[in-house]
Amino acid sequence: MGALYSTSVFVHVVAACAWIGSMVFFAAIVVPVLRRPEHSASFAPLLRSLGARYRVLGWTCIAVLVATGLSNLALRGLGLDVLTSGALWASGFGHALALKLALVALVVLATGTHDVLFGARAMQRVSADPRSPAAARARRVASWLGRLTLLLSLLVVLAAVWLVRGSPW
Repeated sequence: MGALYSTSVFVHVVAACAWIGSMVFFAAIVVPVLRRPEHSASFAPLLRSLGARYRVLGWTCIAVLVATGLSNLALRGLGLDVLTSGALWASGFGHALALKLALVALVVLATGTHDVLFGARAMQRVSADPRSPAAARARRVASWLGRLTLLLSLLVVLAAVWLVRGSPW
């Protein structure tokens, strides 16, 4: 499979680490620190700025993951002819690949929904009145959607492990 395949896998793994690591950092470090009372006045503008910067990293990682994922399949000899055969999808590898692809689609959907709808709505409401019930509700929904995205992303990694180490099916 050679150097090109190894490079593609390496870039894929680094992008996955950056994607998941940044989500964990944002949820475990950034948001709890910004929620401290001494940061209440700067919560909304800082979260907006950090979120905008994070979105660039997040969507870049997603694009790199999709591109290198397709590259990894092609470099493993899984061209369109193999991907459209029933034999592949009946195998344990095919099941793990199908699961991974479905989870990736859900991650992209959840990320887009968070960024376009719920995260944006939460920021608007927090900026208008950070202590309002509407702001608290919008923040809670955005926060749970972020957690769901992290969970789905971790499940993508599990499916990736099954791809290379053998699936439980």
